Amino acid sequence: MSVLAGKDFFNSVVSSTTAFLSRVIEHLFGAGIYNPAVGPITWADLVVALIPILFVVLVNVVLAVTFRFQANKTSNLQHWRRHLFGGIGGPIYLFLWIGGIYLAMAPLLLKLWTGGLLKQIEHVLNEIFCVAAFLALLWLCFRLTRVAEARLSVWAEKIPGRPAKFLVPLLGRSLRGIVPVLIIIFALPVLGFPKEYEPAYELGSSILIICAIAWILFQAVNLGQKALIAGYDIQAADNLQARKIYTQTKLIGRTLHVVIGICAIASILMLFQEVRHLGASLLASAGIVGIIAGVAAQKTLSNFFAGFQIALAQPIRQDDVVIVEGEWGRIEEITLTYVVVHIWDDRRLILPLSYFIEKPFQNWTRASAQLLGSVFVWVDYSFPVDDGRKALKEIIENHPLWDKRFWNLQVSDATEKTMQLRILATTADASKGWDLRCAIREKFIAYVQKNHPQSLPRVRAELNSIETKSESQKLPA
Repeated sequence: MSVLAGKDFFNSVVSSTTAFLSRVIEHLFGAGIYNPAVGPITWADLVVALIPILFVVLVNVVLAVTFRFQANKTSNLQHWRRHLFGGIGGPIYLFLWIGGIYLAMAPLLLKLWTGGLLKQIEHVLNEIFCVAAFLALLWLCFRLTRVAEARLSVWAEKIPGRPAKFLVPLLGRSLRGIVPVLIIIFALPVLGFPKEYEPAYELGSSILIICAIAWILFQAVNLGQKALIAGYDIQAADNLQARKIYTQTKLIGRTLHVVIGICAIASILMLFQEVRHLGASLLASAGIVGIIAGVAAQKTLSNFFAGFQIALAQPIRQDDVVIVEGEWGRIEEITLTYVVVHIWDDRRLILPLSYFIEKPFQNWTRASAQLLGSVFVWVDYSFPVDDGRKALKEIIENHPLWDKRFWNLQVSDATEKTMQLRILATTADASKGWDLRCAIREKFIAYVQKNHPQSLPRVRAELNSIETKSESQKLPA
């Protein structure tokens, strides 16, 4: 690349190419081709500048047809041909156009400027060409790593076992992060930048390495989460174990993301000499700063440690049914600082993590999603309870939401006016329990109205005193 940036390359490549093309053009069009067109630029110069562009267009078309033909040889969208030829086309086209534009502009610049200005133009043009070629190469390597990652992902799907589904994609993503960084680190010195930029280059290289390592660790955490929860379906009816694993992996994963990010930022800051001196000066007052930070971040730290407690003890899990602040809902999201409860009417209740450690709440799916629901009905004392049980048996046992575990009807209370019937029925989860309770209440009330209307709740009144008074009025004086 240093040769590419030098004057020898510029003179040898451009001059020899220009001389050869000029002879060919003179042979084809005669000596009149050397007549001036624009200032010192002749028609021959314009034709020479146009030939590389036409050549690039021709090669571009040929490569595009070839790549498309190779990619369409198979109908499988996951085939390596589609991945490879679909990924390398763009960078190769860019590299061709960079070379074509360079060869087209070079002979024109040689005619426009001479002397010291020509040397400056040569230097700038070569630098632009080298940087553009480097970017095209970097893009090509990035595309190739994407192809490698896609192929490794397809390969991982065919390998049995959970470790393979974690390690193989991690290898692909690591290549995607490491290879471009290594190309930048090793290629930039070859571009021949001035020595005064070496400290900035070394600092930038160190930052890139730290960022690449942090990115790989982030990907390792993400893939580890996917590998752990891959075998569990949180949408299943009996998803207790899935919710346990899902909650633990999400909370621990987010905690690891924060730790990795803090370590990466701290490592980058330590590369700057000014930050090191600042850290040394702050170290003397670390006690006071620690007290102030502890008081200021008390709530944040309590939520942070509450997240660890929830991940390990799991008083709540993802998709748990809970009663909080008098509201029925499901745990929709658990973050490092707060919990989102999806209320039954599509409202969202946002609570800090510490709430579920410090305050009581109801968890209807703590040990199991199965639930025992109750329905209360008030009827008159004349209602035949045994007949009601027979009717209730038909209502519950024929309903698809009942899980066939248990049901019952009992007189649970009695007042001076009515008696209370309590109906119990089991369901697989809270949502089905609510629907079953509503269905039982509707059908049982309809049964009472149709078959025992006299047993509906009513108020009795004795009229004996009124009848006696009216009879006394009829007696003769």
